[in-house]
Amino acid sequence: MSLLLAGGAPAAPRRRTTAPFGAAVAAAAAGGRLIVQPRMGFPDVPGMLTGLRAVHAAEATTVGTITLDSYTRVGDHASARKALDDRSDLNGFPIVAHGAETTRRMIGEVGAGAGFAIQVRHGSSLPLGIVRALLDAGLDATEGGPVSYCLPYSRTPLAQAVDAWADSCELLADQVEGAHLESFGGCMLGQLCPPSLLVAISLLEGLFFRQHGLRSVSLSYAQGTSFAQDVDAIGALRRLAGEFLGDLQWHVVLYTYMGVFPRTPAGALSLLRDSAVLAAVTGTERLIVKTPAEAHRIPTVADNIHALQEAARAAEDAAGLPPGLLGVDAGTARGDNPVYAEARALVDAVLDLDADVGKALLRAFAKGYLDVPYCLHTDNAQRSRSCIAPDGTLQWLSVGSMPLTAASGAGPRRLRAEDFLDMLSHVQRRYDDAALEELPTDTARTPFPTALAKD
Repeated sequence: MSLLLAGGAPAAPRRRTTAPFGAAVAAAAAGGRLIVQPRMGFPDVPGMLTGLRAVHAAEATTVGTITLDSYTRVGDHASARKALDDRSDLNGFPIVAHGAETTRRMIGEVGAGAGFAIQVRHGSSLPLGIVRALLDAGLDATEGGPVSYCLPYSRTPLAQAVDAWADSCELLADQVEGAHLESFGGCMLGQLCPPSLLVAISLLEGLFFRQHGLRSVSLSYAQGTSFAQDVDAIGALRRLAGEFLGDLQWHVVLYTYMGVFPRTPAGALSLLRDSAVLAAVTGTERLIVKTPAEAHRIPTVADNIHALQEAARAAEDAAGLPPGLLGVDAGTARGDNPVYAEARALVDAVLDLDADVGKALLRAFAKGYLDVPYCLHTDNAQRSRSCIAPDGTLQWLSVGSMPLTAASGAGPRRLRAEDFLDMLSHVQRRYDDAALEELPTDTARTPFPTALAKD
């Protein structure tokens, strides 16, 4: 499915405007520095340029983000262009509507030129137009995947998304040496998905990227409901990446909690700092932050810079502590844990279906061997259910046809609406209650996770 120019010649490599994304992360990791990254996106060039410059100048090791708008995500570039012309609100940067030269000039004005790495984030199940636009603008990094950007965000048939992502991967690989792609598989639906499935989907998408030519990838994981379980999950993900992707340049990216965020500033900061501590003690190379403003409004540039710098300080404070002091067992952190066992069972079951990873993913969802809880996409079996166990961990209440075993006594035999809503607000309540009870919240200076104290 290689993408060639008319006449069969490979497309000429694009001139790179920014630093190679994967190499920038690798260099920071080699120096013992955690990269912190925002998710910001603004519709006009002055706003986006201001945001990128501020991120580059922050007192932290950073990479930039250009998050795209909803029209661009679904390929409605005419509406994005009209919104720009009318100066209507957009929730991100319409990279296709702006055009390659406009974006290239903007990036060149950030201040560091080719010394600052930038990633494009979008949410599209059919990303080929976006990939062309970012390559034309001199960028080399984006994120998503055939499963992780299809099931949660679209009605696109999974088979169509698999084909579109195969084409997009090959275009990236053909045109930029070292082009980077991050799997969003560790963030499925934001919350309530047990870690083993997040780890398995992220790893499988990494294998899909490699099959279609990419040599620099990252695997994601979203902070969950239990600090200890998250340590196990990241250890499992790192172990699987070493086993399956050892011939690639790869790293792990952690997301600050993707679900309902605490409403109190102290609770939100505590959750953010806990994610940075988690990144530090697990050797995670990159952290994508959320801000204390998340529960109330769209974060400003200043909100994002504050979050980046708070996270960087919390990670630095935690990096010097022995992992055992934070309840991290060396064996489980290396992947010798139940999350690894479940994730490996899922990966093996999928890969046994077909040598082609894309076909294997399609067959796995058709058979229910992969089944995302509470996901309503037509191609998802919708037979699995999860719950938050009394110890705060995410467990399987029912597994459908997945090669796993549901946890006994993990939760109610049948979930009611109030049970589901209670789970959705579990993390928000935990951190807000701790803040309102005036428990120690200055975890930037005392890096003992609030989640660990409550587990």
